[in-house]
Amino acid sequence: MINLFMQDGAQDVDPLLEDEPVEKTLSIIDLLMNGGLAGQIIILVLFVLLFIAVYIYFERLFAVKAASKMDGNFMNQIRDNVSSGNVQAAKALCIQQNSPVSRLTEKGISRIGSPLEDINTAIENAGRLEVYKLEKNVSVLATIAGAAPMIGFLGTVIGMVLAFHQLATSSGQAEMGTLAEGIYTAMTTTVAGLIVGIIAYMGYNHIVVKTDKVVHQMEATAVDFLDILNEPA
Repeated sequence: MINLFMQDGAQDVDPLLEDEPVEKTLSIIDLLMNGGLAGQIIILVLFVLLFIAVYIYFERLFAVKAASKMDGNFMNQIRDNVSSGNVQAAKALCIQQNSPVSRLTEKGISRIGSPLEDINTAIENAGRLEVYKLEKNVSVLATIAGAAPMIGFLGTVIGMVLAFHQLATSSGQAEMGTLAEGIYTAMTTTVAGLIVGIIAYMGYNHIVVKTDKVVHQMEATAVDFLDILNEPA
């Protein structure tokens, strides 16, 4: 009877547990790498664009931060040196600061004795050069922000074309599971492109805001320097 009980217990198995489907999981790496040759090429291009965008962002961020540093007493010292006629000391102070603001001021100091209009023109020309240096490679960020989503969408379109081509060549007998897998795998390129585009777009806007602050600082300094020259002796 013990054996019969054991046999009956062994056979008492819930048939629902036997037929329960096994959940299939897919990692992000597998999802990115299972898109075929065309999808892998698109993903590789997007990773390269992401690396370039991150590199340019941090390189420009550090450069703009360095350009925005200025001694709060800088213009007061320039005013004292210019008022006392010690032009060489004012130039030496500008060289020591070595910032866009100090370089603009040095350009104005080197034109002392010329008409104010000529001094203002020289400062404006120097300012354009400094702004060009600050905005170096920033346009690349804007290009990546616009191009990355389009490249990702291109990968999805290619994947969709290949999936429906498979359906057409099989006379409509292709398995829906295989077809659906090809479609969602192809759409991963659009997701990757949007991620790269969003990162590049946010980085571009942040750098532009930081650069504008430095430009306004240079404009304010140029106005202060011209006021110094207009002060009565």
